[in-house]
Amino acid sequence: MYAIVEIAGKQFKVEKDQKIFVHRLDAEEGAQVEFNQIMLIDNEGTISVGVPTVEGASVKAKVLSHLKDDKVIVFKKKRRKGYKVKNGHRQCLTQIQIEEIVA
Repeated sequence: MYAIVEIAGKQFKVEKDQKIFVHRLDAEEGAQVEFNQIMLIDNEGTISVGVPTVEGASVKAKVLSHLKDDKVIVFKKKRRKGYKVKNGHRQCLTQIQIEEIVA
């Protein structure tokens, strides 16, 4: 059984007991979170497609940890002008574990 879920503006394909990284959520570590924006559910071959979401469906997950992603270097340069700018960015993430998919 799997579901397509919208979490923090992005869509993820999730299954039970799967661990995924999503954008930072406003929840404590160890807290339960519930997502109601379910686009699709596949239950052993029976597919339910939402218009735009599946009614009454939800996904329950547990927040495992808050962390930062690897650093991405942003380097800009214009040749022959002496212009160089170096910036870095680390995205804030939350690791969650899917506990239950309710159809």
